[in-house]
Amino acid sequence: MSSSTPGKSSTADQTGASGATGGTGKTVPERTTATEAGAKAGGKPATKSATKAAAKPAAKSAPARKASATAAAAKAAAPRKAPKAESHLAMVRRARRINRELAEVYPYAHPELDFRNPFELLVATVLSAQTTDLRVNQTTPALFAAYPTPEDMAAAVPEEMEEIIRPTGFFRAKTKSLLGLSAALRDEFGGEVPGRLEDLVKLPGVGRKTANVVLGNAFGVPGITVDTHFGRLVRRWKWTDEEDPVKVEAVVAGIFPKSEWTMLSHRVVFHGRRICHARKPACGACPIAPLCPSYGEGETDPDKARKLLKYEMGGRPGQRLSPPADYPGKPAPALGEG
Repeated sequence: MSSSTPGKSSTADQTGASGATGGTGKTVPERTTATEAGAKAGGKPATKSATKAAAKPAAKSAPARKASATAAAAKAAAPRKAPKAESHLAMVRRARRINRELAEVYPYAHPELDFRNPFELLVATVLSAQTTDLRVNQTTPALFAAYPTPEDMAAAVPEEMEEIIRPTGFFRAKTKSLLGLSAALRDEFGGEVPGRLEDLVKLPGVGRKTANVVLGNAFGVPGITVDTHFGRLVRRWKWTDEEDPVKVEAVVAGIFPKSEWTMLSHRVVFHGRRICHARKPACGACPIAPLCPSYGEGETDPDKARKLLKYEMGGRPGQRLSPPADYPGKPAPALGEG
């Protein structure tokens, strides 16, 4: 027998009835109280305040915040782990890939001094010290017109030669060297330029760099020419840290087969003059940027970098008045023409 008052429904009955209509005749969704939710989850009933707290991340206490800030500061101050050092084998592989890439960029690489025979190349290379190949090329036509052979040059009046080569700078010292090497060629080598390194370096004003230029380009004897461009780039590429040209030559000679030495020298020098400049390399226009560990030393914006390109890469004349037939740039102007 029910204990409910006759004529009134029990609380349970009202709940059951209002679950569908809400007691107003309208259908409303069934609501679950926080208490019921907690019970269903098998935990303690959740109060309203507990429910709100669960919706927000727990606030850290002052000591916890201080400890977290200290840890973050310590992490930021800690030295970063140094990148893994490149092995010698990996460096050699990267260096040889750079050479292959440069061969595609500069298939026309060549010595940038005008010459018609070993003697002219030897003289032009001596004159190229502390000046540009362009200025030498603009000066040598008059020089070789006046002194076409070692015998002619050895008999030159010093003051007259000085006036001809004045545009190349250091003209007195260079005149002395040219007179000395011409006399040595006349007296010791029958007026012919020798084709051996040990003979060439004995001539006045001739060092290993000049000798290798002559051997590689006039005699077909492989040689590595370490000028300022070559030395700068091989250090940027981390092939060596050496500063002394003779040591740089020895290191690079150990990386590449002998057959590549002469053309490697031309490609590296071409790249140094046209893209990888001393003060502001055009990194953003460099075709071997992915292989360069010094990328970012220069301008990385592609548009700005393209404006830094020189000679044929920048749409301007090269350094030779008489460039090879396959050279894509314009010939340089003669002295006084531009």
